Amino acid sequence: MAGGRVVVLGAGRVGRAIAWDLAGDWDVCAVDVDQQSLGWLAERRIATARADVRDSQALAKVVQQAHWVVNAVPGFLGFSVLRTLVELGCSVVDISFMPEDPRVLHELARQRGVQVAVDCGVAPGFSHLVLGYWFAQAERLDSFFCYVGGLPKERLLPWEYKAPFSPVDVLEEYTRPARLRRQGQVITLPALSEPELRYVPGVGTLEAFLTDGLRTALHTLPVPTMVEKTLRYPGYRDKILLLRESGLLRREPVVVDGVQVAPLAVTALALAEAWRLAEGEGDVTVMELEVQGFFDGHLRTRRLFLYDQWDPTTGLSSMGRTTGFTATAILRALGKGMVREVGVLLPEVLGQNLALTRFVANYLGQRGIQLSGDGL
Repeated sequence: MAGGRVVVLGAGRVGRAIAWDLAGDWDVCAVDVDQQSLGWLAERRIATARADVRDSQALAKVVQQAHWVVNAVPGFLGFSVLRTLVELGCSVVDISFMPEDPRVLHELARQRGVQVAVDCGVAPGFSHLVLGYWFAQAERLDSFFCYVGGLPKERLLPWEYKAPFSPVDVLEEYTRPARLRRQGQVITLPALSEPELRYVPGVGTLEAFLTDGLRTALHTLPVPTMVEKTLRYPGYRDKILLLRESGLLRREPVVVDGVQVAPLAVTALALAEAWRLAEGEGDVTVMELEVQGFFDGHLRTRRLFLYDQWDPTTGLSSMGRTTGFTATAILRALGKGMVREVGVLLPEVLGQNLALTRFVANYLGQRGIQLSGDGL
């Protein structure tokens, strides 16, 4: 159903891409507590509203009469906002990548009769759709590997990195233990561990390390080996390790001149400017997916490579495009009735709907995001 009302919660670089993409054929309103974040959309005549979605009454007001809500708030707010939306009876596409397990909201969503699609970004998100797509076609999958990263086009010291979304969410990736599966068992290792150098076409040699991006797929798909690693320019990992080992990524507060301060909050604030992607500054997104298993009775390896870069015409960043357009494609697919089930919808399960996965892949291609390798 196109032409309905969509409320986008969060107007950062990803939220703006979502609102911009939907505004062509939906009645869109973007909501953020920061008026400056809303300015980019307001300049393009997309409706905006300033509200603090941590206030449940304010949240209820802005989502009135919405056919869909896109939850694009920072991860630390994601679960509480999503729970309130489900209680309000809203159907939701969520990209907040909350640390909590969204599956606990499944029964509530079913009772409310709403669809709640979670982890709908590029990774987790499109990566899980493709995994589910391959899983549905295979007699057996033995392994799954995902290498993914968003990077500035130009490498500038000291960080050679820019954050496409909230620095707090980026730093969360480096403090949350990484879960993976080996020999059929879910194990936990420190984030940033098991580094390796990896050549990526179009970018060059990058460094990959473990992060916690597999999420619900660890529990829903019986694939014996599952690993996800984040890609960055070589040397970046050592700088983050220095911050972490120095205690600057700790959440536990310390007392400074009689005031309790969380080191992570201070670090995120200090890095916000250094990691800010300036308007017109280019970035790229790359992702390599690989599975090995039995297809049509034969042991085969299937691969998919995603490459995208910022769009100077629209001013949208690559990470905003790849994350945001995956979310809008899933919303469009659900709006068309491609999935009838209600409750919490996981991307690796949605991906087993082959028509939906092909729809999303085709949509990304129409938006100029390059996909190559084994066809979907």
